Amino acid sequence: MPSRDFSLHGAIDLGARQAAARKQQERRAQGAGAPPPAAGAPGGPFVVDVTDETFNTEVVERSQAVPVLVDFWAEWCGPCKQLGPILEKLAAEAAGKWILAKVDIDANPQLGAYMQQMGVRGIPFVAAVVAGQLLPFLNGAAPEPQVRQAIDQLFDALRKEGILPDAPEDEQPAPGAEAPAADPVYSEAEDALRRGDLDGAKAAFERILAADPRDGQAKQGLALVELSLRVRSLDAERVLQEAAEKPGDVQAQISASDVEMVSGRIDDAFDRLVGAVRRGAGDDRDAARKHLLSLFELLPPDDPRTGKARRGLQAALF
Repeated sequence: MPSRDFSLHGAIDLGARQAAARKQQERRAQGAGAPPPAAGAPGGPFVVDVTDETFNTEVVERSQAVPVLVDFWAEWCGPCKQLGPILEKLAAEAAGKWILAKVDIDANPQLGAYMQQMGVRGIPFVAAVVAGQLLPFLNGAAPEPQVRQAIDQLFDALRKEGILPDAPEDEQPAPGAEAPAADPVYSEAEDALRRGDLDGAKAAFERILAADPRDGQAKQGLALVELSLRVRSLDAERVLQEAAEKPGDVQAQISASDVEMVSGRIDDAFDRLVGAVRRGAGDDRDAARKHLLSLFELLPPDDPRTGKARRGLQAALF
């Protein structure tokens, strides 16, 4: 059940664990080489898979800039499979206001043991990490409305303690910078996202782009909402299985790429569609190409993963 007391006074300081992780990385760099890469690519506004090796960077350090919810799960855990998709959906709707980090405790024994040291004996378990402080948050699965309410209560508590700003509208732009969030339509889009009203957010972003088709922030927001709308009724495991069984089915590959994007597997999604373009012909090939271009809108223009995928797409086309 979601916890109702979100006071940070009892939070666990992860500074010691962070220092230990840095020393371990330094020893490994001096000896057997650099640590292995993360299990998944950084999830941007979505989700990131975290390992024993990447917890320090992806969770502790990242929490200095944005709250991180850490979902401890395992493949054998039935309730985890109920809670996980709910958290992933809410993370996608949050549009980067918080990050979801997923930890497979079977594949990452150090983090599994650390969870037990905190006194947690069962999963699913979700912790909130803010400014390097870990706060037990959810124990067990719960329906989406209850999880959504618990997250809202968490952020309300963080604002009361001065950890987060009172509201996005209060943020001031840098000198000389534009402030598109001050636009009433932007506020409408943000309010719709907070309510979970994806259709309302989509309509708001479309109105912004009708007035200014070059608005990059609105393009990214619309791409995120459209992705969330596409995946909200999908069974992720079934979609990925179907794509594996039907490599020539372009629509199956497109749906699988959406699931991978929401899961933070951005390189996998891009590679899948580049492969579909390379194998395909005619309308199928064009559909895969157009979908890949639409997914590029989810990332900043200078993101290296986008650049790599653009080069792959060009090679596949010519």
